[in-house]
Amino acid sequence: MTPAPLAFRFGLLGALAPMLCFVAGVGALAVAGAPDERGFWPILLLALAVSRALATDGETWSDAVISTVAQPIVATMLLAWLLAGALGGTLAAAGLVDGIVWLAQTLGAGAVASVGGAFLGCALLSTATGTSFGTLLVAGPVLYGAGVGLGAPPMVLLGAILAGATWGDSISPISDTSIASAGSQGVDVAGTVRARLRYVIPAGLLAFGASLMLAALTPHAAMGDPSTATASSARPLVLLIVPLVVVTMLLRRRPLLEALLLGLGLAIGVGVGSGLLGAREVLRVEPGSFGASGVVIDGIGRGVGVSVFTLLLMALIGPLQAAGTLDRLVARAGARSDRRRAEWAIVGLVTLATFLTTHSVVAMLAVGPVVQRIGGAAGVTAYRRANLLDLTVCTWPFLLPWFLPTILAASVTRGGTLAPVTPGAAGLYNTYAWALLLTVGLAVVTGYGGKGEGGRLEAEG
Repeated sequence: MTPAPLAFRFGLLGALAPMLCFVAGVGALAVAGAPDERGFWPILLLALAVSRALATDGETWSDAVISTVAQPIVATMLLAWLLAGALGGTLAAAGLVDGIVWLAQTLGAGAVASVGGAFLGCALLSTATGTSFGTLLVAGPVLYGAGVGLGAPPMVLLGAILAGATWGDSISPISDTSIASAGSQGVDVAGTVRARLRYVIPAGLLAFGASLMLAALTPHAAMGDPSTATASSARPLVLLIVPLVVVTMLLRRRPLLEALLLGLGLAIGVGVGSGLLGAREVLRVEPGSFGASGVVIDGIGRGVGVSVFTLLLMALIGPLQAAGTLDRLVARAGARSDRRRAEWAIVGLVTLATFLTTHSVVAMLAVGPVVQRIGGAAGVTAYRRANLLDLTVCTWPFLLPWFLPTILAASVTRGGTLAPVTPGAAGLYNTYAWALLLTVGLAVVTGYGGKGEGGRLEAEG
């Protein structure tokens, strides 16, 4: 028996109020100084308090919070954030970033080249693995640290890393968004991705050029003199075996947690075995102070901010979903006979769903049936509908500071001597997401990409 939806005082407005409170609070913090993800914790707690105050049944509200937080996907994300923090901290302490900087300086690479390399490297890795999150976790800390060491503007560099990861996610046929968008419209993934290339390739090239231009025009620190590098600076490059092994496992479709855990063990083994990392640096116990420290503990600490943010955000979303809020909003969408109006409705619906769920796949699956009905009645092909869904969900979460991609991107800049970047700045300099947003708008207005796209013409309901 399906449980009754969670009721909120003031109806739909009451159900939406906690999320609106959260968004308003994040906006206010951004104006005040845009703190890191830890600054969002009090806002999320306040939004949770508003949610409970407006919910009519405390027990049902609590069950909704717990069941959402206890989902396997949430546990996977939390463990991934913590393991990635430990892995990144270990590699940094062993000197991998310094080794890459030495190599780049020796080859004559500068700030602009480091931004371009980070963009393309993340795009290739994200395309091959099908995960922008995994790309940010594995490659983000190393590429960011090396780029800053070469004098790249921190915000431009992080934006390029996020942009490349987003571009690869759009292209990859094994991305969860590619699979979900095609499945929601009943078409094959391969055909959907082939049809998508006409949108994402121009957007990606535009974004790549924009990132290089920003890197060239933004003031940055002068690159170190390669002549000052010593031969011993190349020693940490042996640690490159660690990300290589992790990427290989991801390419073979091994679970992300398994790859990160093996990578952490390998990083410690190679670091200690090569003398780049002392055993006491890995774990140091101080009996007098009843505490412990070390690169692993410090690295895990770097992942705490985004982990707590994820827990609180999922807790806020749980009651919203239990109230059937998205279903009620989608049910109000009527059929559109005009192609352009129907496509705007598709973009608007999945945007609304993305804002309410903060999860791209959940958003597409939630609106999939009504998108079939609206688009099919207006003659919009299934491939076109699937791609409008996919392209749209690859914009907002990678631009706005309260979504996980921008939060995660900013988290890789924390710790050590790295120049920290806020989630808002990470999204602002994500040139690909901006180019994609422009592409979606032009495609709907002009009809670009719709002809010869194939797919089935459906006329549901």
